[in-house]
Amino acid sequence: MSLSKNNLKLITSLQQKKYRQKHNLFVAEGIKVIMELLSSTIKVSHIFTTDESFLALSEVDFTVITDLELKKISTLKNPNKVLGLFKIPEKINVNKDNFTVALDEVNDPGNLGTIIRLCDWFGISELVCSKNTVDCYNQKVVQSTMGSLTRVNISYVDLPEFLSNTKLPVYTADMEGSNVYKVSLPEKAILVMGNEANGISNEVSEIVKHKLTIPRFGENQQTESLNVATATAILLSEFKRGLE
Repeated sequence: MSLSKNNLKLITSLQQKKYRQKHNLFVAEGIKVIMELLSSTIKVSHIFTTDESFLALSEVDFTVITDLELKKISTLKNPNKVLGLFKIPEKINVNKDNFTVALDEVNDPGNLGTIIRLCDWFGISELVCSKNTVDCYNQKVVQSTMGSLTRVNISYVDLPEFLSNTKLPVYTADMEGSNVYKVSLPEKAILVMGNEANGISNEVSEIVKHKLTIPRFGENQQTESLNVATATAILLSEFKRGLE
């Protein structure tokens, strides 16, 4: 068996969102990520591997390929033995009663992947994204989640409309907000995090009632801002403080 031209064309095309949507497939790479996906409810379409031991999973369709063929279809600098095609799961409605993280035009795949992992770490099952936030099935996002993609329900919505209809208090990060270490935070809320360069949009900002800041402790106070994923980690930690 070997990598066919049709498979090469399909896998390469899935680097683009329009083809992921057309074929209802996404790509994942590496042993850890693949095994996480195989043990989840996400359905596998096909596995390409340089390691024949994967053939032990007889219920999965496999093609054994060479290291050179794997390099042709991989986006990783150092491909790790296996690449899989998985079916994009059907959408699940947002549970509006749960603590939710909402993202307003987060563009960097690494940031989205890290935030998905943070949601998984802090036990947050709902992640709501504006429609112009990077696609969660982008290969860089899939890789950086390290399997957490399987445990977080990710929805793309009209964010202003979603926030306008929630019954939960809505919070965001803002340099002029209240010191997060000095306020009492609710057990359930929506935390909105914004674009890497511009923060949340004006339309979303008008809806948010509660603004939090993470104070700077450096002597010079010259650091302009925190990375959105770093800020998300700090704020989620504060929301979860005392709940365990």
